[in-house]
Amino acid sequence: MWLEILLASVLGFVIYWFVSKDKEETLPLEDGWWGPGVRPTAGEDKSIRPFKVETSDEEINDLHQRIDRVRLTPPLEDSRFHYGFNSNYLKKIISYWRNEFDWRKQVEILNKYPHFKTKIEGLDIHFIHVKPPNLPSGQTPKPLLMVHGWPGSFYEFYKIIPFLTDPKNHGLSDEHVFEVICPSIPGYSFSEASSKKGFNSVATARIFYKLMLRLGFQKFYIQGGDWGALICTNMAQLVPSHIKGLHLNMALILRNFYTLTLPLGRCFGGLFGYTERDMELIYPFKKIFFSLLRESGYLHIQSTKPDTVGCALNDSPVGLAAYILEKFSTWTNSEFRDLEDGGLERLKVYVPTGFAAFPCELMHLPEKWVKTKYPNLISYSYMPRGGHFAAFEEPELLAQDIRKFVGLQERQ
Repeated sequence: MWLEILLASVLGFVIYWFVSKDKEETLPLEDGWWGPGVRPTAGEDKSIRPFKVETSDEEINDLHQRIDRVRLTPPLEDSRFHYGFNSNYLKKIISYWRNEFDWRKQVEILNKYPHFKTKIEGLDIHFIHVKPPNLPSGQTPKPLLMVHGWPGSFYEFYKIIPFLTDPKNHGLSDEHVFEVICPSIPGYSFSEASSKKGFNSVATARIFYKLMLRLGFQKFYIQGGDWGALICTNMAQLVPSHIKGLHLNMALILRNFYTLTLPLGRCFGGLFGYTERDMELIYPFKKIFFSLLRESGYLHIQSTKPDTVGCALNDSPVGLAAYILEKFSTWTNSEFRDLEDGGLERLKVYVPTGFAAFPCELMHLPEKWVKTKYPNLISYSYMPRGGHFAAFEEPELLAQDIRKFVGLQERQ
């Protein structure tokens, strides 16, 4: 048995050595053009334009007609949410949307914060920019860029923004007050989608960096989960001297020595630096592994055939609702599947980093794992509750952890 363990460890180390050696310490900044056609010879319009969310009777009537014409198939008996969004419960969602939901009131809620657009690398980039309403005398707000993921949007941050921009009136200390910028990833919400192939998280990171410069911020904090975590990580790799601190509530760490310890970690977790809480959240790994397979089917089709699934989702509001709300159910807590209502790894990042480990995230990352990617990890927190959509589910908890991280960073 010990010989097998030794051979497996040696083989794993050799494989890791060859596939994970860092070639460079930062990503090249480069430039890009993602708008339609050829990049114009004239300079890009750098103006920042106010934007307002609007709808019309025509749009609402069209939506109602599409909802009225929906065709649903009955679910398997006693299937709950184990096969996706249960169509019996979807009927309740449809009824609420059709007969009770106030679309115009929602537009007012969306316009609660100031919206803007600006052209960067050929794309119209949408963002909200919220300044502190009651800044303490002599204090300067800390700029904070917050980036959403899929299937989220800038709206994920509406609940957490008051805790960051107006903490004293929301039960928190005003030692750290933030000026919050929440952009929409190109192709999401009101940001223009790329017209060119090859658009990725690095290009998005560069565009958001240019956005912050355009707003007058040379140094700033960044925060993200899901794709937002990867985009913010890429920003820290592109322009580390401009990033005061990086806070994450998810990380994509695929290549590191610790992933090779998973088969042995159940018996020898202490040797690899796993805490008891890590062991609780990682094992049995077989369950976690199959859960990841079960929850990642969307990722494969969206990575390979986005135009196909896009036609269906863009044409059917009910289909889009089921597609997205299913993830809000399962990614908040995997046990919600049992309820009837569904109750890239690149280079190391040396920017000061904080990490909030929410217990119902898709995959738990022990502190040791996070440090392999983010060696300047100055804050790691086991969060008491919450899942994938942290800012939306537990805004106060996430705000407190961001403030704790910033406090540690400012005192260094």
